[in-house]
Amino acid sequence: MAVGPEVLQQARRAITAAEAIIVTAGAGMGVDSGLPDFRGNEGFWRAYPPFANLGLSFVELANPRWFATDPARAWGFYGHRYELYRATTPHEGFQILWRWAQAKPGGGFVFTSNVDGHFQKAGFAEDRMVECHGSLQHLQCVQPCCAASWPMPPDFAFDIDETTMRARGELPRCSKCGRLARPNVLMFDDDTWDAGRTSAQQVRFNLWLRRQARGKVTVIELGAGTQVPTVRGMSAAVAAGAGVPLIRINLREAQGPSGTLSLAGGALETLRALDAAE
Repeated sequence: MAVGPEVLQQARRAITAAEAIIVTAGAGMGVDSGLPDFRGNEGFWRAYPPFANLGLSFVELANPRWFATDPARAWGFYGHRYELYRATTPHEGFQILWRWAQAKPGGGFVFTSNVDGHFQKAGFAEDRMVECHGSLQHLQCVQPCCAASWPMPPDFAFDIDETTMRARGELPRCSKCGRLARPNVLMFDDDTWDAGRTSAQQVRFNLWLRRQARGKVTVIELGAGTQVPTVRGMSAAVAAGAGVPLIRINLREAQGPSGTLSLAGGALETLRALDAAE
């Protein structure tokens, strides 16, 4: 980790002095848990060779049209990811962040583009979460027949043929009309995503943020790249609005606005270093 001791200590002091912590996270947060890095087509195809053979990219597959034209292909892609996320244990960095947040009078709030549910799995409260791109742990109707989303049934298991990456057997169904269900996840070219759950999360976040004293929060961003800048934009806006520095942890793109405490490293190693810093 190429981080100078002075910047590391500044970041540690900001965390120690804070009365509340905002954690913002992108896909890089999950890499240290063993989740695949989808950065670019090559990274995606290394994780999913059958899609490489078909010449299908992540952007092409993360599209709602597959649920209409080829449900087995659509749920082969999302069902495999769901089972992977369910089987994977969040890395120690999640626990470090949770412990820091628990020690603060205002607690913590998470804003993430990740759809894996790993912050909740690591102990973060469901009502202190904004999943800006939705959640693979929740479903909605493909149509949709109504403005509703619901949790994936805990006993549902996908049967995926890993040679073709197609789903076999029963697929999730809408709890209202019985038609095919899809993940409550924002996809590319997606005009049927039900944003109700995420909108409610955002309202709770805004209310919580108003209750925090200006200058008394710390924003810690982890693994959020520039390709999909939603998380980076939120981090910078909240830090500027609260009048606090932004701690940006990123292996490749740690740069940020003036005043950013840039820590060039992976999420887990950097969190461990911060936790050990005086």
